[in-house]
Amino acid sequence: MNRLPAAAVAISPEDLQWARSESARRPERFIELLEERLACGPQDFVARLSATLRMPGITLQEMLGEAPAFDLIPYAEASRRGCVALRAADGAASVVLGDPYDLDTQDWAEERMPAPFQYRLAHRLDVIAYLTQHEAHLRALDGIAAGIRNGERSREEAEEISFETISETGSTVVRLVNSTIYDALKTGASDIHLEATATGLSVKYRIDGVLTAAEAIPGVEFAEQVISRIKVMSELDIAERRVPQDGRFKARRSGREIDFRVSIMPSVFGEDAVLRILDKQTLSDQLHGLTLDQLGFGTELIRRLRRLSSEPHGMLLVTGPTGSGKTTTLYAVITEINKGLDKIITIEDPVEYQLPGVLQIPVNEQKGLTFARGLRSILRHDPDRIMVGEIRDPETAEIAVQSALTGHLVYTTVHANSALDVLGRFIHMGVDTYNFVSALNAVLAQRLLRLICRDCATEERPDGATLAESRIEAADAAGYRFMRGRGCARCRGTGYRGRVAIGELLVMNDELRELIVAREPARKLKEFARASGTVPLRESALALARSGATTLEEVNRVTFVA
Repeated sequence: MNRLPAAAVAISPEDLQWARSESARRPERFIELLEERLACGPQDFVARLSATLRMPGITLQEMLGEAPAFDLIPYAEASRRGCVALRAADGAASVVLGDPYDLDTQDWAEERMPAPFQYRLAHRLDVIAYLTQHEAHLRALDGIAAGIRNGERSREEAEEISFETISETGSTVVRLVNSTIYDALKTGASDIHLEATATGLSVKYRIDGVLTAAEAIPGVEFAEQVISRIKVMSELDIAERRVPQDGRFKARRSGREIDFRVSIMPSVFGEDAVLRILDKQTLSDQLHGLTLDQLGFGTELIRRLRRLSSEPHGMLLVTGPTGSGKTTTLYAVITEINKGLDKIITIEDPVEYQLPGVLQIPVNEQKGLTFARGLRSILRHDPDRIMVGEIRDPETAEIAVQSALTGHLVYTTVHANSALDVLGRFIHMGVDTYNFVSALNAVLAQRLLRLICRDCATEERPDGATLAESRIEAADAAGYRFMRGRGCARCRGTGYRGRVAIGELLVMNDELRELIVAREPARKLKEFARASGTVPLRESALALARSGATTLEEVNRVTFVA
């Protein structure tokens, strides 16, 4: 059995002070930084913490010898806080901490644990491993706590999706739907596409922005039953097959709730369904402590964007297609400027990630809370900075422009193909051109570009046809480091893993405003923007291909070949 070291040296005050200093902006990373500083193995690290805090340590094997007390600390809270309550054979209770310096968790646990109990230390990864191994057991306890009465499941309660629940399901249709959702969550898909065909149903996942075929299911009648099951889960009309329907439902995985937004669309072979996955917990983990540096933009663009995001008033627009990372960029901007000195209010549909210290309002069109109505109310709430999730209609556009003109800094997104196309969108919505360009500080057009998988990357020069299609001369090609992913298990055979943001930042100045008001042709506007320092999206993408980070095929897929 893997035991903790019998004796260990206490952690020095100097090492503790170093970790506190390094984690000043992200206190939750204190324990990780301290372990990196000490450069010792996991059990040695726990032993040194134990010697420092005079708190007994425990290994994963020892934890598995005791029973989890999920009735005292539910799995969802245990997973979120990195702790777990245990009961020994003699009934003694204890709370195992992965981070003994998290005093908020200790205060929270003391309010819920019956006296007496003791604290014990374990490596944070051991706590996660223990919770993972008890997933099946915790499901029943969480079900009781969630309020299942008389064997009936509340319509509001999310269904647990796990390998065990799938295998226990008797219905073939329910098992297929649940296994499809389970696989999509495991692969990190953002959307599930269920497409009716002449012979059955085709299942596809959108991974890293690209559709990937998962499986083909034979049987037209079976395909109809699958779509009907999706409708039941989303509380839609299963008898209506002639018009589109929109709905939503929740599911649970590993103790956390995941939202699904559902779109049903009639087709020539029946009905298609698209399930948009909104995993707020995973998104929260990915975006925690998010900064612009983590998104992948160039150094100069980040410098200019930081300056623009700190302006006293005006409007900063981010544009791009659905799924191009617009909201994530605005979250990064708000996270960086949120110093507690300004009142920051957002209105979003939906609120994808909770920002500490920010008032976030979810759109609810069924109750009459639209972007326009919410924005009017926000202006009476004394804001300094406002984020509007998306400008969809002339009324919202007009109010956003007026807000920017009256001393507020407005961050928002709009769907357009390029930075200059945004100007046409607002003018087409009836917004006064002079007011709009007066309010506008800058437009950021962005895309997400897939990166070559580092585990299977190899040098491979593209053929002449690809170079010609990419408008790259043979002489210029010598300056490129052409790479390609062969495909491996890590990248699911695609050759790509992960994405990075590229951007085209158009900063407004007096000369450009005069050109726009004078309705100069787009060619002249592009030339002026280029002379003012705007780097086109395609050039940013080609720079990544030149360094071997992505392929020319990916560049051509994401950006327009001029």
